[in-house]
Amino acid sequence: MSSTTEQSQRGGINVARLLMSFGPLMFLAVLIVVFTVLKPSFIDPINIFNIMRQISITGLIALGMTFVILTAGIDLSVGSLLAFCGMVAAVVAKGGTANTLSLSTSGTQGYGWFAALLAAVVVGALAGGVQGFAITRLKVPPFVVTLGGLTVFRGLTLTISNGGPISGFDASMRWFGTGLIGPVPVPAIIFAAAAILCHIVLRYTRYGRAVYAVGGNAEAARLSGLRVDRILISVYVIVGFFAGLAAFVLSARLNSSEAVAGIGYELTVISAVVIGGTSLFGGIGSVGGTVVGAALIGVLQNGLQFNNVSSYTQSIVIGLILILAVAFDRWLKSRVRR
Repeated sequence: MSSTTEQSQRGGINVARLLMSFGPLMFLAVLIVVFTVLKPSFIDPINIFNIMRQISITGLIALGMTFVILTAGIDLSVGSLLAFCGMVAAVVAKGGTANTLSLSTSGTQGYGWFAALLAAVVVGALAGGVQGFAITRLKVPPFVVTLGGLTVFRGLTLTISNGGPISGFDASMRWFGTGLIGPVPVPAIIFAAAAILCHIVLRYTRYGRAVYAVGGNAEAARLSGLRVDRILISVYVIVGFFAGLAAFVLSARLNSSEAVAGIGYELTVISAVVIGGTSLFGGIGSVGGTVVGAALIGVLQNGLQFNNVSSYTQSIVIGLILILAVAFDRWLKSRVRR
């Protein structure tokens, strides 16, 4: 009798572990099947590549957010930081704020796409570093610091642009947002390359193991000799870097940098990371899960649009899925501990 009970408990634990590892991927597969049944054109190559292009922007930020959440942190400022970095990139690309509404590149004295990209990622990394410093040195909770950053960065964006967009970039910059390599959109390739790099860093480097250690137990990590504050600052630098990279790609895609860009991105990004299996309490998660989570949200949004569901309803659905994902994660962990 007892052996039967132990076997069933082992079976339950195995199922729980299976769901922890592959639950998001199975849900993604179910969504694809459902939307394909509802609209067979959903799996047309054109739409698939469109989904890949859509998820690349929030997916890039989600890669950086994975590092932050693995340390039990949070960054609510990523949407505003994306807008700020995008505006900085636009100013550099155009050589100033003159002719901001002109789509023509003739007569402009910009500094080129590379300088714009460099400006975006450097500003993003510096902004992340400042927030990390405030969290570690001033001992202000990440929620409060990044909530303040959300307002500050949006205000800086509006100040630079005077509330309007900066538009009209040269073809070499637009290629990063609209170009193709074969049939695959360039933004999707950038996202895939960044995901592979982040996976290698977290899985196979000493720094990656330190990130997990800090998220699992910061005090134990400190006692073992890890420089916890430096690691915490570094993860906010990383998410800031990726916010800057995403800002550059988004501006290139739209041929415009807008002060309202990135509104609501923090919800989408955090949802992608958490739905992908990264625990909000730190120490557990993976880049692969984040990629699946970003794809899941992209498929969900695209499928709802295909079926004429309003954007307001989409926000409700994503918010509910985020709550259910966290609740399901806690339930699975309680099953595994038994």
